[in-house]
Amino acid sequence: MRYDIMNNRKIGSVYEQAAGYYLEQQGYEILQYNYRCHAGEIDIVARDGSYIVFCEVKYRKGRGTGNALDAVNEKKQRVLCRCALFYIMEHNLGENQAYRFDVVGIEKNRINVIQNAFAFHS
Repeated sequence: MRYDIMNNRKIGSVYEQAAGYYLEQQGYEILQYNYRCHAGEIDIVARDGSYIVFCEVKYRKGRGTGNALDAVNEKKQRVLCRCALFYIMEHNLGENQAYRFDVVGIEKNRINVIQNAFAFHS
């Protein structure tokens, strides 16, 4: 494995853990980090009240690489939605369960959470 890829994964893991800690401080219960299926990956699956929340975590060093929250484009949203369907099926979650997609942006050690950042779509 290339060093830069491994380094990016380590960096990503550090920020995902930081995001998870922040979410816990906001009342979320972390159910799983790095849920993987053949469709892709969801960084954090959590419970917030009656919602199962699928969270994408984006880190940016500075504004030169763009806004972390804007990085979840329509293509990434479709991947997250497909992964969420697999999670729902694997965990036998019913149609009465409420779901949402949150985006956690980390920039210059500041964490922003956009709840219900986008609607489910295929």
